[in-house]
This record gives sequence, structure tokens and C-alpha cells, in this order.
Amino acid sequence: MKANFDKCLSMLLEHEGGYVNSKHDPGGMTNLGITQRTYNDYHGIRLDEQGMRNLTRADVEPIYKDRYWNKCKCHELPSGVDWAVFDWAVNSGTGRAAKALQKAVGAVEDGAIGSKTLALVKDTDSVSIINRMAVYRDQFYRSLSTFEHFGKGWIRRNDETREQALKMV
Repeated sequence: MKANFDKCLSMLLEHEGGYVNSKHDPGGMTNLGITQRTYNDYHGIRLDEQGMRNLTRADVEPIYKDRYWNKCKCHELPSGVDWAVFDWAVNSGTGRAAKALQKAVGAVEDGAIGSKTLALVKDTDSVSIINRMAVYRDQFYRSLSTFEHFGKGWIRRNDETREQALKMV
């Protein structure tokens, strides 16, 4: 649903914030949640630091739509589940988010959301899916070596995403 993509993107950009370039973040230069590498790969260019600092929502929206929302088939997921999957896909990769969704519904965890996963999602309560995914996400974050630097923010983001997703059901 386009309406959900727009709403989810707005919430995502609240989580992602503006320009950062932390020595503790392996992603390097990032603005609006998009790394310089992701932006360059998507557009086939080499954006410099000033270009990264000047990114707008219009610049990053097609990347989020193509590389995250569509790749995880969020447009085919129930309201709320789409947000839980999308936010985690952006934060930790589409494969990880897809596997968490698959685990939550008892599908084969291959990292590719297909017809079998979608059928299981349809037959599973959205509230249960959202809550299970939040637990898996918390466990994943706590296992990371960078948890010391980013853990508090990740846990807050996970909690906020769960709350927002549950309100969308």
C-alpha cells in the first residue's frame, strides 16, 4: 500500500536522523539512513561529503522503496508487519529482516520472502508476528560487538518500532 510506504518512510526517517560519520559505525558517512556506499551503488556515482550532507527525502525515497520496501515485499504484508520488517531491513539488512519474519511465522529461513512465507504471514496473527520479531531483533542487537556504542539507541528504536507497528494493526 502506497499510504503505508509513505507513513513508514516518515517514521523511518525519524529513526535515522540526519548526517553522521561515526568512527564506530562501519557504514561510514550516512545521511537520512543511507550510507554513501548505498547511495553511490544505487546511482552509479561517487557522491562526496558535501553531497551526502545535502541529501533530501526525495533523494533517498527511491532507494528505500526499491532496495528495502519492495525487496521485502512490504506492500504485500499486513499493516504493522510491513513497518516492523521495513525498519529492521533498513537497520540490519533485508536478509536478516526477512529471516526474522520467516522465523516468526514458521517458514523456512532463507532470507527471501516468497509465496510460502506470505501465505504463512496471512495465517498468523499480526500482533504475534510483530512481538516475535521485536524479541528476535533485541537478541540480535545484544549479540553485536558494537552494542556498547549503539545498543541503547537500537533497543529504543526496536521498542518504538514495536509500539508503532502494533498501533497500525
